[in-house]
Parts: sequence; structure tokens; C-alpha cells
Amino acid sequence: MSYRDLLRRARSLFPGGVNSPVRAFGAVGSDPIFVERGKGAWVFDVEGRPFVDYVMSWGALIFGHAPDFLVEAACEAAGRGTSFGLCSPLEVEMAELIREAIPSLEVMRFTSSGTEAVMSAVRLARACTGRRKVVKFEGCYHGHSDSLLVRAGSGAMTFGVPTSPGVLEELASHTVCCAYNDLGSVERAFELFGDDVAAVLVEPVAGNMGLVEPRPGFLEGLRELCSRRGALLIFDEVITGFRFRYGGYQGLCGVEPDLTCLGKIVGGGMPFAVYGGRADLMRHLSPEGPVYQAGTLSGNPMALSLGIAVLRRLKGSRAYEELEEKGSRLEEAVRRAASRAGVEVTVNRLGSAMTVFFASPPVEDLEDVRRSDASLYGAFFRGMLRRGVLFPPSQFECAFVSLAHGEEELSITERALEETFDEIRSGAG
Repeated sequence: MSYRDLLRRARSLFPGGVNSPVRAFGAVGSDPIFVERGKGAWVFDVEGRPFVDYVMSWGALIFGHAPDFLVEAACEAAGRGTSFGLCSPLEVEMAELIREAIPSLEVMRFTSSGTEAVMSAVRLARACTGRRKVVKFEGCYHGHSDSLLVRAGSGAMTFGVPTSPGVLEELASHTVCCAYNDLGSVERAFELFGDDVAAVLVEPVAGNMGLVEPRPGFLEGLRELCSRRGALLIFDEVITGFRFRYGGYQGLCGVEPDLTCLGKIVGGGMPFAVYGGRADLMRHLSPEGPVYQAGTLSGNPMALSLGIAVLRRLKGSRAYEELEEKGSRLEEAVRRAASRAGVEVTVNRLGSAMTVFFASPPVEDLEDVRRSDASLYGAFFRGMLRRGVLFPPSQFECAFVSLAHGEEELSITERALEETFDEIRSGAG
């Protein structure tokens, strides 16, 4: 099957030819690739071309593609049954592993996606507090549920307005958008709507405007405000959970949220997510309480088998030290190649997650991100892709290093970076 024929057929079947918009590669001036298989740090397209992969299923694959221990776990799980729609001992095993790693998840509920987990956590927060409004931050993405698919209005801090047609204004109006890393904007939100704020929802490390770390005191300030004003603090750790340490980012920053959402790594590459937190809050869920949420594939045994295998392999290992070393080498390679070519970049990195911004430093919030030259990032993406290296097809996403990236892959990436930045300098990209 030729690539062009496959693209034509896909475009006749799916909007834009894709099942998730970023896969279309439109933001980087390219056509999508169709991946036929992945192994280790590599993906291979339908024409057999290999690419060193730094997308890694948007951060889900901390061990890379198809590691032998996960293939074995998947085969064993499939032989026992792919779905029961009933209770499984795997649910208990997984929940105990998670609670041991992240103690704030006293009680939890499994879902099939991060969107579903965050949507359910917000519903629970509203039910438990009897309040309507949720504070979120521009540049933080929490899935595509209606009340969260919003952006800030014209003011520095304002009611949300729909990001997408089909999102009702009356739903968006219950979301208050603030500026990430700007504690003052959150304080103003509480001054205006404090008695009606059910929760503050935040990615503790922003990963959906590119990687942006919290400023010192920002998360601590959110915790204090929520505690003082009777609102719940929700950490969206779908990306950060088990990415930088065994457990959540909350264990690194020392801030304990009331509710936490997990996904990606905990599913081992399968559709799986979690929300949980204080027992007194989670007991409001049906069947113990009145707050309804359900799912046929929640706690799917295939996903649980892979997730358990991943967590057991990570626990007590040197994985995070190794990931830091590899992430540091990649960051230095980008900086070195850009400096040599005279191209200004800001590289934001934490552990094995990184974003290259074509902007002067610092990049600490969405306004800083918007200064980044997206056209130069597109040239960077295309140049790296031509040289067999796949970076995220968007300026607003993170690149991820996996444990499968080794000397060969990093050396190939270093050479591609030097050639690509030289090409950008000459204007040939």
C-alpha cells in the first residue's frame, strides 16, 4: 500500500485524515506519517522508513515501543480475556501499587482516558463543595470535555469562553481562566468568585503549551488559597505521574492536592487513567454516594496487566537517573547545535521531558510561549524528520526521552540537530 494512497483513503474516512488533530502535522507544515510498527526508540512508517521517536505516544511509553516484558504481559493477558466488565484482582493490585507510590490517592477510580478522569474529578469536586466554578490555567490542557475546553477572554482574568464550536457559553462561563505561574490572577479569581469556586485544576508542570515548570511558590500558593477558601486542589498528573520520579510530581514539590488524575505511563501504552484522592471525597461516588460515573472498559484487564508490569519494573530501579542523563544529553545537543548555527532558542527541560522554543528566555507562561516562532519550529521539525528523527509535530507539545534511547539514537539525533540548525540558519528549511 503506497503512502499517498493511504493518505487519500484516510482523508475520505476521517476529518483531516486523522483521529486526533495533532497527528495531521498541519501545525508544522507537513503531511502526517503512518506508523506501521514501533520497536525500542524507533517507529517505522508504511514505506519502511525508520525514525528515532521522541513523541513516544505523547509520553506514555517510558520504556519505548514494544519492550519484551510488555509484549509478554500483553500476550498473557489476552489469553486470559481482553475484557470482563466485572471486578478483577488486577484492579486491587494496581490500586495498591499506585497508593503506595502516591499516598494522597487514598481511594481511587479507574477510567479509560485522561479526559474522562479529569471530567469526573471536576464533577466530584462540584458535588462535594456545592459550588459551580472551576479555576483552570491558559495553556494547560485537561482533555476535551465541554467545561474545560475553554480559553480566557479579553481580560487578564475572566470567565472562560468556548475554544470550540459546540461548547455552550453557559458551560464555559463556569470555568475561570487564569495565567499559569501568576498567583496574583488566582487571588483575584477568589476575590471575585471565591464562594463559588469548587476547585483549582492545574498541571503541576505544564506540558500542553510545551514544557513550563512552576515558579517557586506557585503550587504552594494554590494549596494555601484552596485550603483557606474551601476549594479543592486538583492536580492533573496525566503527563507528570511517574515521569520524573516513581510516583507523582506532588512528591517532588511537596504539595499535596485533594484529587489527582493520572494517565499515560500508568497504562503501559494502553487506554487507562485514574482519578483519586481523599477518601471522604471519593466516597461520594456511586455506589457509595450519589455522584455517578461508570465505564464498561474501566479497569480493563489488558491495560491493567501492562500498567502493573510498568510500575513493577520502574519501582526501585535506576530508571529516573538514567532518564535524567539522557535528557541532559539531548538538551545539551540542542543548545550546542543552535549556538553553533547562531539560532536563538530556549530549551525547557525537566528530566526526560523537553521543549525547544524558538524564543529568547525565559519561557515561563503562555504569553512567553506565544513569542516563540512557530514557523521556525516547523522548519526544525521538517528538517529533523528528513534526517530520520521525529520530534512532536507542534510547538506546544513535549518531546520525551525513553529508556530505550541509547547511544546510537542519541548520536543520530546529535548529527541531525547540527545539520538542521545549519539549514535553519541558511534559510533552506
